[in-house]
Amino acid sequence: MSPATPAPAVENLILNISQEIQVHAPLDVTFAALLEQLGPAGDTPEGKPMPMKLEAWPGGRWYRDLGDGNGHFWGNVQAIKRPTLLEISGPLFMSFAVISNIQYRLSEIPGGTLIAFHHFALGAIPDDYRQNIGTGWTHIINNVRTRAEALRGK
Repeated sequence: MSPATPAPAVENLILNISQEIQVHAPLDVTFAALLEQLGPAGDTPEGKPMPMKLEAWPGGRWYRDLGDGNGHFWGNVQAIKRPTLLEISGPLFMSFAVISNIQYRLSEIPGGTLIAFHHFALGAIPDDYRQNIGTGWTHIINNVRTRAEALRGK
């Protein structure tokens, strides 16, 4: 029997990311763009399609659909209050002992919408994941802005 590995410090088990972005589009258009981006319009920062499904109701699943019953479970909708809140809890893209909570809070501001994003995770998150997590979230939120601003006049 090998000796036990010392437990990591608590701060090494926590991930906490916050981002805000202003969108020049109405609240309802921005929320619709968010659902579209997290679902069928999802892609990677490299521009590759990311076939995601988002069941936009309490308890609904968010998962990567690879077809033929294959895929990756990312989480469940914990709360949805159209058009101001989408909250999802689950492992997200991490196949580790991790639980995450992400929140998109939308509020009306002069000239459009403010999206406040927060990702809190607890668990065994490898360093290489920690270093790149913000890139993906920034990509998603920027695509939401681009999509909403393109739709605002339609």
